[in-house]
Amino acid sequence: MFAAMATKPSDTPRRSEPAETPHYHGHRERLRERFQNGGPEALSDYELLEMTLFRTIPRADTKPIAKDLLKKFGSFAEVLHAPEARLREVKGIGDASITQLKLMAAAASRVAKGEIKRSIALSSWNDVIGYCRIGMAFADKEQFRILFLDKRNQLISDEVQQTGTVDHTPVYPREVIKRALELSATALILVHNHPSGDPTPSQADIQMTRAIVDIASPLGISVHDHIIVGKNGHASLKGMRLI
Repeated sequence: MFAAMATKPSDTPRRSEPAETPHYHGHRERLRERFQNGGPEALSDYELLEMTLFRTIPRADTKPIAKDLLKKFGSFAEVLHAPEARLREVKGIGDASITQLKLMAAAASRVAKGEIKRSIALSSWNDVIGYCRIGMAFADKEQFRILFLDKRNQLISDEVQQTGTVDHTPVYPREVIKRALELSATALILVHNHPSGDPTPSQADIQMTRAIVDIASPLGISVHDHIIVGKNGHASLKGMRLI
């Protein structure tokens, strides 16, 4: 009897090596060369997803899997931030691939956060919006997050204060201000997401924001804005003259 050789975990079943090199091996090498020579802009979204899945699906063609992911979720970002249960609905996607996708999502968020920390928030408004969208726009539950700023509008801390359901997050204005005082913050940017995709503020969003402004103002804490993000865009309550 021969002992079975150990293989690395992957999302494809073990099977004997084919007599000939599979057709997709040459395709993988060509993608790698295009990426090395032209960078990420040289590849489409589905090709970047293909490459992301190379390591976790070593013995199958990842092109149809990548295209199925994009068809189901709509965009590269939405694939990375899709709920694990829904990712498992795609044929060929298992634990290893989900971990790889979530690692990429975490890396993108960490890079964006680093850029924000190195910049003055209000002079880099596009970076602020981009960072908020990366972290929240594709989440399947509402989150209420606060960017705490110092007197130079430098980021002190970025914290998710509450996580709720698909359409509601409880927010307590006094808890927001209490945390701002603990951090010696002099300004806030409020951010939350709408999992529906539509960033239009609700009446409850407006009332909650005004309540925070009313408590913060006498304490010398400014609320620069309340940004609502969704996969279809973002809304600024200040830009809409609602605060």
